[in-house]
Amino acid sequence: MCGIVGLLVKKAELRNELGRLVTPMLECMGTRGPDSAGLAVYHEPLQDAQRRFAIFAGNSAFDWQALHDCFQAETGHQGQIHFVENHAVEISDIAVDQFKPWLSGSFPDIHLLSVGRAIEVYKDEGHPREIARRFGFPRLSGTHAVGHTRMATESAVSPAHAHPFTAGEDFCLVHNGSLSNPYSIRRKLERLGIEFETDNDTEAGCRYLEWRMREGDTLEAAIEKSFDELDGFFTFLMATADQLVLVRDPFACKPAVAAENEHYVAVASEYRSLAHLPDIKSANVFEPAPERIYSWSVSSN
Repeated sequence: MCGIVGLLVKKAELRNELGRLVTPMLECMGTRGPDSAGLAVYHEPLQDAQRRFAIFAGNSAFDWQALHDCFQAETGHQGQIHFVENHAVEISDIAVDQFKPWLSGSFPDIHLLSVGRAIEVYKDEGHPREIARRFGFPRLSGTHAVGHTRMATESAVSPAHAHPFTAGEDFCLVHNGSLSNPYSIRRKLERLGIEFETDNDTEAGCRYLEWRMREGDTLEAAIEKSFDELDGFFTFLMATADQLVLVRDPFACKPAVAAENEHYVAVASEYRSLAHLPDIKSANVFEPAPERIYSWSVSSN
């Protein structure tokens, strides 16, 4: 049993409130997932050449400034870093295929959580309430966010196994449920040169969908194809730089509820996670149908 949450704000003036609104949603789902938690936050995209590299250290006392200085000295690229405890985000115009080998070569114990022009990911072991406090989730701003609270059933409790999972650029996925064929999906993708970081079933789903998008599918088309490839029970909540997307398996075994009004779109495993949202009583609150894809886009308003 896990908890999923997502929030997309439609009005530009609400973007500074994103963290304040989504944090109680995540904390409320702590009863569904007390082992670990995470949040992917999407900002206005950076300029074309720049990327946000979200990175994680096992030690909360890690010297992020030293890493930043080393990055600039060794790569010749300028950047800026901001960090809190064992998480940091380096912003630079370095190419992704240059940053990854530099990081693994110079700092092999530092884990890359996400890459993109818009996304930043925070995740760790512990109760969602504690993780939200540590990383200052209420102070975060952005266009949309996707969160997860985990009760581990099929793989280890660790920061790497916590959700959201990411693949490629600006794509993330959180999952409530259990895939029954992750290893066959993994073998198929590994034969194509796709590397995995964990034995978590959700990573298989995440990397499958990102592979299909790299092959030219839209996310919606990739999901349609996944109905024939992914077996098991699932509610997937996904995000790209400009979308929030929800889908449930054909049996809809795992709970989900959505609410939409002129101010926001909100998704959670249970309604109580949405009850604090402004004007929730006037929102269109509904249970998403099985095997139907729901997609909402970030507005320019």
